[in-house]
Amino acid sequence: MNCNFTRVNQQPHTSLIDYPIEFLKGIGPQRAEALQKELSIYTYQQFLTHYPFRYVDKTQFQSVREVTEDSAYYQLRGHIIELEVIGDKRTKRLVAKFKDASGVLELVWFQGYKWMYEKLKANNEYIVYGKATSFNGRFNMAHPDIEIVNELILTNQSAFQSVYHSTEKLKFKSLDSDGIRRSQRNLNTLLTEQSIPETLTQSIIQDFRFLSRCESMKQIHFPDSKELLDKARYRLKFEELFFLQLKLLRNQSIRTLTVRGFVFSKVGEIFTNFYNNHLPFELTNAQKRVVKEIRIDMGSGKQMNRLVQGDVGSGKTLVALLSMLLACDNGFQSCLMAPTEILAKQHFITIHHLVESIGIKVALLTGSTKTKERRLLHQQLEAGSIHILIGTHALIEDIVVFKNLGLVVIDEQHRFGVAQRAKLHKKNSQPPHILIMTATPIPRTLAMTLYGDLDTSVIDELPPGRKPITSMHFMESQRLRLIGFMKQEIALGRQVYIVYPLIQEGEKLDFQNLQNGYDALLDDFPPPQYQISIVHGKLKSAEKEFEMQRFIKRETQIMVATTVIEVGVNIPNASVMVIESAERFGLSQLHQLRGRVGRGADKSYCILMTSYKLGADSKLRMETMVRTNDGFEISEVDLKLRGPGDLDGTQQSGILDLKIADLAQDGQILQLARSSAQAILNEDQQLLKPENQLLVQQLDKQSKIKESWRKIG
Repeated sequence: MNCNFTRVNQQPHTSLIDYPIEFLKGIGPQRAEALQKELSIYTYQQFLTHYPFRYVDKTQFQSVREVTEDSAYYQLRGHIIELEVIGDKRTKRLVAKFKDASGVLELVWFQGYKWMYEKLKANNEYIVYGKATSFNGRFNMAHPDIEIVNELILTNQSAFQSVYHSTEKLKFKSLDSDGIRRSQRNLNTLLTEQSIPETLTQSIIQDFRFLSRCESMKQIHFPDSKELLDKARYRLKFEELFFLQLKLLRNQSIRTLTVRGFVFSKVGEIFTNFYNNHLPFELTNAQKRVVKEIRIDMGSGKQMNRLVQGDVGSGKTLVALLSMLLACDNGFQSCLMAPTEILAKQHFITIHHLVESIGIKVALLTGSTKTKERRLLHQQLEAGSIHILIGTHALIEDIVVFKNLGLVVIDEQHRFGVAQRAKLHKKNSQPPHILIMTATPIPRTLAMTLYGDLDTSVIDELPPGRKPITSMHFMESQRLRLIGFMKQEIALGRQVYIVYPLIQEGEKLDFQNLQNGYDALLDDFPPPQYQISIVHGKLKSAEKEFEMQRFIKRETQIMVATTVIEVGVNIPNASVMVIESAERFGLSQLHQLRGRVGRGADKSYCILMTSYKLGADSKLRMETMVRTNDGFEISEVDLKLRGPGDLDGTQQSGILDLKIADLAQDGQILQLARSSAQAILNEDQQLLKPENQLLVQQLDKQSKIKESWRKIG
């Protein structure tokens, strides 16, 4: 032990919680290495914040007879009467027969079965906890938590036993949930108020009547009661969200104080002429409100950083164009960066068509722009004769030089990396105004977290004339009805999308599904009466473009596609979206695909085709799609189903590395945390007051730790 502390003292650690994890009793070098590789745990502090994800009330048991086919969790107490490894090399698994006074069910392990076979003993009494399912008329539990009954421990332990996430490699090192709990117990005995310093100010602790940080850490791992567990979780969730919001709001405050923005002082002839004489339709009140917010931003002398959220078809592009025309009126150029070439071309066609009559020059730059065209474009851009440049990642190349870039519009920013976005900011000596657009509705809690340092606008109305899309859920037995419906729509002169899922792991299978679907369609829609376009990732760019153009020109009535490419071309004549194997899509993706129709005056439909067997989550997704067209309501359901870490584009932000808070459940705590952080900054914008130095120290510490472990990883 003395040797260990001698080694610790050679390190620049200031407190117990900074010690390397290998020095904790029961860990040692080998288990420490496993924790580092598997969970990125290097210190006592990081081990402490490996929080339990569930608690089991060890005083409450059900009987095998009470188990029903509802996929609920059960805690059972009984004996293992038989253990057997069965199956061939590919399907090998461990099956244990578990018996109590009321009956028998099977426990099954498909992974780690060798380790479990050695650990479990027939005729011993165990407590098992897991989700029950039915297979071939018999109930079983796959990979349940299991521990041998120890009456002494059961008598003396807390009713609430913590359960921890582990991995197969950690289990091999005896760091399953039980092993982690034992090590947490060893650490828990070392904790004191001095070793777990406070991170929140005394005023916050008093206002919210929080437990101390030390007591919260003790109770979160080994709760003495349900009441103390709830208090510990609330305090730790608040703390995590508070510092996240304080960081975002402080960054916003610093940027406001230090970064000057170009002043777009006038609404000139270009904007006024277009607004009065060339608008394709009257703006909705929501669009007018957002344009006004942007005008105020760009005339304030501060650099604008604004996020515009709007559902599919809400008119974000027109708002962006009006903003770019304001830049033109004030002598500045603008650019719009889209994530794909197809989307960039769509923006170019739309915007060029709208402004060519008022003398605004719009150019397109993508990876496929020819060298000769590029050279001319670069010259015109640097000379200032191009007013609006639209493109893909090609816009951020060093060779692309603007004369006077004043506004950057980024479409679907989550599709771009941080470094890519930053390059656009540097296209002028003074940072241009930034306008970010997204057609992916973001739940309120996620928006506060992902974009908490941006000003946010929401376009929550659809333009006049847009009819709501009718969504229907069909199963395979209704395919003949679907075919008839498609023929009916085609007979009215309309067109149909049919989209197949594409999941990376099953690319060959998915491709085969598309080919089989295409072949079946040829039987139901035979040429020459019907023509079908087919678009997928294995086609060359020229072939994709050819097929897309056939559909755009109405030479084909049906487009069959995978989602490996964007199908977001604006085709008002397409009135039906059929999504095959819809259960394999997330809600956000289903909603985006549905938005590809309903762009014209005709009534439009989205048909969700699924198999008969659907899990509870899949059923909820289908029911939600049929019930509502509201993208924000859909996004809230999606957040609850999948969690923030799985939603498109949020992983790369690095901001959602939450240890205990849950954005799907903790919206109220998040709002309180943000309000508290904002109140502090309102009184002390630069956090210079003595009582706020603790907060500054914690922010600095968090950023240093993040950077330190990022380098190690």
